[in-house]
Amino acid sequence: MTVRSTPLNAVTAHKQYSEMTDMPSAHSVKAQDKYPTRLFRAPTYVTQPRREAVVKGRHLAGPLTEAQLDEFERKGFLFIPNLISGDELDALRQEMSGLMNNDAYRDRAFSVTEPESHEIRSLFAIHKLSDRFGKLASDERLAGAARQIIGDDPYVHQSRINYKPGFAGKGFDWHSDFETWHAEDGMPNMHAISASLILTDNHEFNGPLMLIPGSHLQFVPCLGETPKDNHKNSLKAQEVGVPSSEALTKLVDEHGIEAPKGKAGGLLLFDCNTLHASNANLSPDPRSNVFFVFNRPDNRCIKPFAAPKPRPDFLAHGLEGR
Repeated sequence: MTVRSTPLNAVTAHKQYSEMTDMPSAHSVKAQDKYPTRLFRAPTYVTQPRREAVVKGRHLAGPLTEAQLDEFERKGFLFIPNLISGDELDALRQEMSGLMNNDAYRDRAFSVTEPESHEIRSLFAIHKLSDRFGKLASDERLAGAARQIIGDDPYVHQSRINYKPGFAGKGFDWHSDFETWHAEDGMPNMHAISASLILTDNHEFNGPLMLIPGSHLQFVPCLGETPKDNHKNSLKAQEVGVPSSEALTKLVDEHGIEAPKGKAGGLLLFDCNTLHASNANLSPDPRSNVFFVFNRPDNRCIKPFAAPKPRPDFLAHGLEGR
């Protein structure tokens, strides 16, 4: 049986936050930094309470029901099966195949290849590379859902195709996207969500995304200075910005792990701070998805909070001042 955590009272939360802001960081942290990370030494606690609301746009029109918004608020993610099907799904899959097999995109800064097979594993900025995916990014079924959650009309902070080939697709370690976006891109607050449309069937053997429900309510500070141009390595295997085993054990003990699975055409929405990971694909079936990060306009990235310089544009669109 899953044991639920007891919410921290205001006094405890304030004490923990005060302790964290006193910690020495691997980067000169701004005074307004709510979520210090990439620290030199571990703080006296494992997690810090989230400081923003999860669902901020219940009053706005959109495709999500109150029950779906409640589920997202509680778990930090929502899976909607069979959102897209038929000819529409076939066209998106064909578009994905054309992009991933385009040799002009191989070995480019905005593509990541598998170490052994040299197949493209991830392709970024797809809403700019493809008119079809550009239209999908503004589709009300995705962008409207984001609006209801983040509380404003969104813009695309990042987009990509993830492809995990059969037998050869590698896994990805546990992480919070917000931790990386905050530390390396300068995203100030937790006002972003990810929308992942699965383009191939996801089952337990081909490395589906695993998430820790409820983990979006706690920020996990990570240890270690951000190396220069860390994205060149982290997009293949994340080693910096990974939660401690102690933090992961605590959160899994409290909340468990879920892996939404289903037929191609399902949509997974998850909060920017929900901890997630995936195993290697040990089946012959490829696993692929198209992925959009929707951010609130007043949450555009500023100077990175724990990195020497911002990451390239293809990883963080709409950077303030660019």
